[in-house]
Amino acid sequence: MAGRGSRLRPHSLTVPKPLIPVAGQPIVHRLVKDIAKVLNQPITEVAFVLGDPAWFGDEVVSSLKELATSLGAKASIYRQDQPLGTGHAIMCAKDSLSGPAVIAYADTLIRADFNLDPEADAVIWVKQVDQPEAYGVVKLNEKKEIVELVEKPEQFVSDLAVIGIYYFKEVSQLKDQLQKVLDNNIINGGEYQINDGIKGMMADNKVFKTGEVSEWMDCGNKAITLETNQRMLGFLKADGDEQLVSKSVKNENSTIIEPCYIGDNVVLKNTTIGPFVSVGNNCVIEDSTVKNSLIQNHTTIKNANLDDAMIGNHVKFDGTFTKISIGDYSVLE
Repeated sequence: MAGRGSRLRPHSLTVPKPLIPVAGQPIVHRLVKDIAKVLNQPITEVAFVLGDPAWFGDEVVSSLKELATSLGAKASIYRQDQPLGTGHAIMCAKDSLSGPAVIAYADTLIRADFNLDPEADAVIWVKQVDQPEAYGVVKLNEKKEIVELVEKPEQFVSDLAVIGIYYFKEVSQLKDQLQKVLDNNIINGGEYQINDGIKGMMADNKVFKTGEVSEWMDCGNKAITLETNQRMLGFLKADGDEQLVSKSVKNENSTIIEPCYIGDNVVLKNTTIGPFVSVGNNCVIEDSTVKNSLIQNHTTIKNANLDDAMIGNHVKFDGTFTKISIGDYSVLE
């Protein structure tokens, strides 16, 4: 499921949050590929629930269809015309809700083991956290089964936070419960929530177990997204499965300090890049030092000393600027 996001302004004003590239790939692409890699089950369909076509247009739809095809699956595209909550978003894709399914929110990245408990009707992935009062958490019984979901508990319930990835052995059971939520207008926090559907399944004695992730990387704001970019680059460098620096990079008297992702047709002149920098396709960086930063596509940077920077698409930035043109919500610090 993919929405615009607001905590990443100005970046999510021009690129929806799930499409912001982390280590060279949009968040949603990385998430789907990572789930597919560890799922150990054939994938026949990937259903995407998208928001406003003005933000998720034909180009986005085409890229998502290509993503599904690369996994040997068909893509189904659904629209959530109004932001009415996670339960409502899932039901926008009700025609695809049958059989075993993974449901995931497209603003997080993970490293996880997806070995599924055969006795469970559903699995909710969780991460142990230091401040559980800031999260939705699960309550377990003596059998390590989930018996309750508690949102931001004032009193300690557990330290296992729900990260927004779920597995259902038969997802139509969730669909049936969410239909009841919609029919009975059950609203929490002003929205229709997946949790109310899950609670209905629990009331029907469906068994929920936890799956634990070794890494949970949020992309909710600029600082966290840059941290996620750093961590993902480190993982990819250690894995050695992806070529992080394109062979088409034109390097003129420049130094690349790994790990970095540098896309196709990038020109580096008299520049030091890295560590922990992602640079999109068709960028030019001259007479600059860039580290711990994320730069999107078709951008030109000159005479800059950048650290902890996020720069979007089709940007021209000269560190010696005397004139400036900046849109809404932009920040210079």
